[in-house]
Amino acid sequence: MVQPGSILNVVDNSGAKSVCCIRVQKGYKRRYSYEGDVILVSVRALKSKRRAASKVKKGDVLRALIVRSKTNGLDIYGKSLGFLENSVVLLNSQNKPIGARVSGSLSSVFSTTKFLKVASISNSTILN
Repeated sequence: MVQPGSILNVVDNSGAKSVCCIRVQKGYKRRYSYEGDVILVSVRALKSKRRAASKVKKGDVLRALIVRSKTNGLDIYGKSLGFLENSVVLLNSQNKPIGARVSGSLSSVFSTTKFLKVASISNSTILN
């Protein structure tokens, strides 16, 4: 469950380390977002090694796809899965991932959504 003001980790190689949620997309007065939702974020910190060759800058406002959430989310089969951290993948204005790799594992929900590219560049997917 992510709401405006939540600090999230970035799990792709775009150069950002952490971001802050600005706005939850999709819906009027929607308060929370879960895995698979697109949110509006601001870049808070950059990775120190990739600072010079980073694809994003500190303070940039971007879209992000939530790929891991601490709250247990239900998949299409009714099983719940929760992670230890809230993580996102940064997207450009056409909803394509900025980075070329996603570290860590993802839920199998992304295999059946329009974000199939995110599932294909990840290390592994967890089958619920």
